[in-house]
Amino acid sequence: MNQPRILVARRVFPEVIQLLRQHFEVEDNQDDVPWSKAELARRLGDKAGAFTTGSERIDAEVLAQAPALRICANMAVGFNNFDLPAMTERGVLATNTPDVLTETTADFGFALLMATARRVAESEHYLRAGQWQRWTYDMFAGTEVHGSTLGILGMGRIGQGIARRGAHGFGMQVIYHNRSRLDPALEAECKARYVSKEELLRRADHLVLVLPYSAQAHHAIGAAELAQMKPTANLINIARGGIVDDAALAQALRERRIAAAGLDVFEGEPKVHPGLLDVPNVVLTPHIASATIPTRLAMARLAADNLIGFLVQGRALTPLNPEAPGRRQ
Repeated sequence: MNQPRILVARRVFPEVIQLLRQHFEVEDNQDDVPWSKAELARRLGDKAGAFTTGSERIDAEVLAQAPALRICANMAVGFNNFDLPAMTERGVLATNTPDVLTETTADFGFALLMATARRVAESEHYLRAGQWQRWTYDMFAGTEVHGSTLGILGMGRIGQGIARRGAHGFGMQVIYHNRSRLDPALEAECKARYVSKEELLRRADHLVLVLPYSAQAHHAIGAAELAQMKPTANLINIARGGIVDDAALAQALRERRIAAAGLDVFEGEPKVHPGLLDVPNVVLTPHIASATIPTRLAMARLAADNLIGFLVQGRALTPLNPEAPGRRQ
């Protein structure tokens, strides 16, 4: 009996490839060669499933050239690389990897907050350049973290994890804005208070972005929003590129209209807006918030389990559009 054919679009753990080969005929990209959209579509032409990593765009144009495709399993919690309406229309299931990266990503979000507030990267560059000759009382004086006001835009699992760290570990006053308010018991657990977006921007000493990307969330933080923030405030983005207008942020940082920013995601990544590269008051990391070996392995295994669960056992573990299967014409 022929095994279903799948495509693994990027280099992943060898043990995950071995697991997939037990169930599928696998075409993998362990050389991690960048594929164009046309090349990706060509390789998907005879595949029933795809293992993607968030950087492969699956849209109507690609789907039109992949008549056998039944599932795309993202090794990411975000899925803005998927055109979900187009996938649903063609009966292609989409899955992601929630939960397994929550705590690790929340850890990193708080690490980025700390590094930004206390000017860690800026002072390290100063030291490495041999500029440290003497101590002064205000040398790289940063922003207080303990007891300050933590604002969170987007209060899903990761946002809640950051809230707990801030409230319970650093005695921060936590305020948040979300599409819908949390259950009161969950608010109490996070010691978080719901406010309007305007109040969030106005009051936060540290504003952490953890909302999912969507057309509605595009440039949720732009010039107008940055103008509402305190000049002493820090902005942290561990959500998705495009949620922040990077050009407007670079200008605000250059003019010191906010104190600093910490960014793990960017518009058009891996490209970074050049204006962010030559301002000192920003910490930049290359989309590594979930980057621990145990967490990345758990993400890869969950993506693999979604492929196996759906194509072999008939049920995916974490579907994004469960109404899709069976609609293929």
